[in-house]
Amino acid sequence: MSQKQKTIKNEITLSGVGLHTGNKVTMTFKPAPVNHGYAFVRVDLEGEPVIEASADYVVNTQRGTNLEKRGVHVNTSEHVLAACVALGIDNISIEINAPEPPIMDGSSKHFIEALEKAGIEEQDADIEVYVVKDVISYKDEESGSEIILMPSDEYQITTMVDFGTKVLGTQNATLNSLADFKEEIADARTFSFLHELEMLLDNNLIKGGDLNNAIVYVDKEISEATMDKLKKAFNKESLTVKPNGILDNLTLRWANEAARHKLLDVIGDLALVGTRIQGKVIANKPGHLVNTVFAKKLRKIIKKEKRNNVPTYDLNQPPLMDIHQIMDVLPHRPPFLLIDRIIELSDKHVVGMKNVTMNENFFVGHFPGAPVMPGVLQVEAMAQCGGVLVLSTVPDPENYLTYFMKMDNVKFKQKVLPGDTLIFKAELISPIRRGICHMQSYGYANGKLVVEAELMAQIAKKPKE
Repeated sequence: MSQKQKTIKNEITLSGVGLHTGNKVTMTFKPAPVNHGYAFVRVDLEGEPVIEASADYVVNTQRGTNLEKRGVHVNTSEHVLAACVALGIDNISIEINAPEPPIMDGSSKHFIEALEKAGIEEQDADIEVYVVKDVISYKDEESGSEIILMPSDEYQITTMVDFGTKVLGTQNATLNSLADFKEEIADARTFSFLHELEMLLDNNLIKGGDLNNAIVYVDKEISEATMDKLKKAFNKESLTVKPNGILDNLTLRWANEAARHKLLDVIGDLALVGTRIQGKVIANKPGHLVNTVFAKKLRKIIKKEKRNNVPTYDLNQPPLMDIHQIMDVLPHRPPFLLIDRIIELSDKHVVGMKNVTMNENFFVGHFPGAPVMPGVLQVEAMAQCGGVLVLSTVPDPENYLTYFMKMDNVKFKQKVLPGDTLIFKAELISPIRRGICHMQSYGYANGKLVVEAELMAQIAKKPKE
């Protein structure tokens, strides 16, 4: 049984400060429709621009995963996104009135609590899960950071961290199920080393930091001047270094809290892939850069596999519609009727077929010595399949004609030759309204994708004779 997509039942608002700006931030989680995914909305800017949580929009990974779309930024997105992934939320709108979400206590705890309070509900659409079948990996040769994704029965993550410092040492953390995230990972807070903190303070960053939302590992001697800077930045009269090397009196929630937070970051960064993942992640020395580069690589792999996911059908079975039934629906006639069968038809998709023979009218003039089916006719054949889909929505299709309105992102991948069997699949991008059909179409032959296009067509009443 397929799982359903989920969103939240009610909107809910949190307030806090941005880690790097120090400005007060209000963030509101709102329900979103099916197939919406995760998206940030900058309500403080004119037009309330939307930035989808996509690896395609990552522009900077210094001190967080920062997104930009058309000049609009959202910074340190990972803690919020990790909470959404952990709770199985597929669609949500995240409105913020600043460039970054509130840091809260530096973990995902408060986001988890808010989303649970808002309630989670199923939606009327199946979820899309990328099931890992082969090992996928990426290694940054300069830093030695590496991420490996391998097959598994569910989404699992292991992180191993080693910053080459005595104070932190080598740590690892494992999450065997997202169901355990709330108890085992959500409370893990962000951390920094003293030498990093000095640089941030010198550059007027980390204005919203305090000793309650960032663990500071003291990896060097603290000068009196640095101590004064820290006291001023954190609004403290005195600071100390604990025997375990942690600044001030903050108590670690786990001995391996740093590794757990890195695991949290991995989940948040891989949310930018844009689909649920079924596989085991092993991340050695992860960081936002390697995480997001891997997310981009995985996103491309998924997109390519989806394009090349050739549907299989038993062509020996009686079709849903034969050529005569197709001609009852479509106004086209030979030699310009370019589909022979309809194999599947629903309110959202259609699958059709064409046998390409040497007797095709167009082969007479289209390279008769080396016949190739013209690409424009492949697109026309896909459009005719779409015509069947849109005409199936009216009770009297024989009284309508279909017209092209637009075609975008047309790509021809392979030659179509005499003897090929073409399978066309068209899926609605948006619901049919006012007779307008907007669809993503694919054509396959010999187990390969040969053509794809985004098409828009409209049906109109036949003119009276």
